[in-house]
Amino acid sequence: MKRFITWMGLSLVLLFGVSFAQDTAKQDMKDAGHETKQAAKDTGHAVKTTGHKAKRGTKRATHKAAHKTERGAEKVEDKTQ
Repeated sequence: MKRFITWMGLSLVLLFGVSFAQDTAKQDMKDAGHETKQAAKDTGHAVKTTGHKAKRGTKRATHKAAHKTERGAEKVEDKTQ
């Protein structure tokens, strides 16, 4: 009888340990999914912010180049008159 109780106890401990390991693995997969989702959101935000800054910089540089071109054209016009 003692042997039977020992084997049953050992079986229950092993069975509980396996089910606990499965729950932990399942939760780890869920956590990985949440972290991946958050990383994708962060990346999207960074791309959006960088895109806006690049757009602003391009607009500013284009405006500056147009202004410089206009001033240069005025100088050439003044020289030819």
